[in-house]
Order: sequence, then C-alpha cells, then structure tokens
Amino acid sequence: MYFLLANLLFFDLCLSSVATPKVIADFLRKCKTISLWGCMVQMYFMHFFGGGEMSLLIAMAIDRYVAICKPVHYQTIMNHRMLIGFLVLSWAVGFMHTTSQLVFKVGLPFCGLNVVDSIFCDLPLVIKLACTDTYNLELLVIAESGLLSLVCFILLAISYIIMFVTLGQRSSSASSKAVSTLSAHITVVTLFFGPAIFFYAFPFNSYSVDKFLSLFYSIITPFLNPIIYTLRNQEMKATIKRLSNQYIGSCLVS
Repeated sequence: MYFLLANLLFFDLCLSSVATPKVIADFLRKCKTISLWGCMVQMYFMHFFGGGEMSLLIAMAIDRYVAICKPVHYQTIMNHRMLIGFLVLSWAVGFMHTTSQLVFKVGLPFCGLNVVDSIFCDLPLVIKLACTDTYNLELLVIAESGLLSLVCFILLAISYIIMFVTLGQRSSSASSKAVSTLSAHITVVTLFFGPAIFFYAFPFNSYSVDKFLSLFYSIITPFLNPIIYTLRNQEMKATIKRLSNQYIGSCLVS
C-alpha cells in the first residue's frame, strides 16, 4: 500500500506542477497569453499524469480488494513484481491516453480570436477554437476521457461495496483499520473522478462552475490527497503526534 501511495503522491506533485506555475504567473500580469505549443505541452502532461493517476487509483483499489477479500494470499498475489507491473502499467496508460488524443489536435487549424476560457489549456476548450469540423474529435474526447472515467468510477464503486460487505462480516476490531484506509481511498477517488467525469462526459457544454472545477481538479485535489491519507491513517497520525510532542518538548527545554 505504501509503495503505491508514494507513487500516487508523485503523480499528484507532477499533475499540480503542470498548470500551477503558469496560473500564478497569469495572476501577476494583466496580459494572460500562452503560445500554441505551450498550450499543447500543457494539455499533453495534464492528460499524461491524469491518465497515469487514474490507473494507479485502480491499482490501489485492487490492492485493498486483495488485502480485505483474500488476506491469506495477499503476500503471494501482491508481490514486488506485481507492484512494479502496476506502476509501469500506470505510466504506459498515461502515455497512450494522452498521445492518442493529442496526435489528432496538433494539426488542427486555428483562426480568429483564440481565447481559452479557463485557467489552463484543456482538450475540449482548444478543440472548440479550431476552424474545421471537429465532430469526430469531440466523440473521441467523450469516449476516451468521459466514458472511460465513468466506467472506471462505477467499477471502483462496485469493488468498494464488495469490500464493505466483506468487512461487515468480520469483527469490528479487525475491520476498523481497513475501513479507515478505504474511506481515505474513496474520498481521493471521488475528488479525482468527480470533476473528470463532469469535464469529459459533457465536455462541450459551458457551465458557470467550469473554472472552479478546473482549479479544484488541477491544483487543489493533488494537494489534498496527501493530507487525506495522512489524517485517515492511524500510523501516520501516531507518527505526527510523536514528532509534535518531541518538537514541543525540545522547545520547552531550550
């Protein structure tokens, strides 16, 4: 679990670093512009790390499923080779996801006033600026991002129901730690998939909350994930409490 969690935090760090520097720079100046290739790079890495994180969240759900439903065989199934395989698969899925979408966008013709009404470049917003028929590309975005996110979220929800049913059949002392970990994972999955489904299942409709969700998805959620896991994990809370007591004790002595 900690191996996958460490890699999730790395994905969060990379995902939040794609748009945040440009967003901060735009807040400090009146003219907010970005080059075409800068926009393409931003979209590429947003979907690269987003697709990789989606795959990693599914891998973490599988890890929890095996730990709860097949605890006797956990060490055999979730061995080091399996964990490395999950990590490599996450990077591969992120690469294939973003490349398959962006390869069709690089050659799009743009004309007129190219204004992206968001805090960062995103595929649906950029596609709408193209001076050509983009119906097929819109279907590709909906199928690859929106439908995929929705299906993955439904499958994860079903797996959580199975895990909670399994935990309900055990003693409370044995299942309390698992419930704490599961609740943290469910919170992170909801924060990640919720805005993603909203954006890409209905990507070409404009809503008043689009900019807020863009900020939430790209900056706030990656920042919240480590905090959520830290506060829900008993071992982490005990470590933080012990370090805090040591720090306070050293300050009082000095």
